[in-house]
Amino acid sequence: MKCVMAVALHKAAVVPEDELYLPVQVGGAELGYTGDDTGDHISGRNATFCELTAHYWLWKNVQADAYGLCHYRRYFTRSPMGKGVSAALSLAEAEKLLEAADVIVPKPRIYLIETNYTQYAHAHHAADLEAVRAILAERHPDDLAAYDRVMKRCWGRRFNMCLMKKAPFEAYSAWLFDILFELERRLDISAYSERDRRVFGYVAERLMDVWLERNQPRMHALRVMNLESQHWFRKIATFLRRRLIPEEKWHLQG
Repeated sequence: MKCVMAVALHKAAVVPEDELYLPVQVGGAELGYTGDDTGDHISGRNATFCELTAHYWLWKNVQADAYGLCHYRRYFTRSPMGKGVSAALSLAEAEKLLEAADVIVPKPRIYLIETNYTQYAHAHHAADLEAVRAILAERHPDDLAAYDRVMKRCWGRRFNMCLMKKAPFEAYSAWLFDILFELERRLDISAYSERDRRVFGYVAERLMDVWLERNQPRMHALRVMNLESQHWFRKIATFLRRRLIPEEKWHLQG
């Protein structure tokens, strides 16, 4: 089985030497890696689509039996304590998992006091999700109930990471980018902060759970290890700030 896991990166990084991984520089190819700017691509949208420009490039330009996406600092691992690139999922491990599953995704993040909807609304702009729901109602009405269920959950998968066999990857990609390109057409992000302009990457994280909920593929969830510091105290402080300050004031304060 030919499996290709694109490692989305924008700077030089240590990447696993295992043949599963293909480093892909997002937004161009100045560093000597394979770039996401050849063939059929959306490399110029990297500032707003984030790592999804590597996902799109992989979908449109690579032939394989299974496709995946991870980050230069985040990798799937089967090790409960693994921290370095040597602990990243290997090709042999991926092939074994794909014997019993069609899709490998991250273990979910649990919010407890937040739903997927309120967490996004506190962190970004609730209008983004309202626009997504309107698009689903018009273009994918059979997915609307799944969307509403996912938005009410207090857990969700993040990072846009996955490893999927060819058929589900192609189906998911076609569905995802149909929604995102329409969202791009409808949203006015001219007044968004640099962070919030990454809206299409953020929205896609939530949409993955919708697609999984609607399609119910054979699935295996893996731990995601982060090779960089998580800055948990700063994250908790930011979380509390977003909950206590009204959305419009939060965005004015940056």
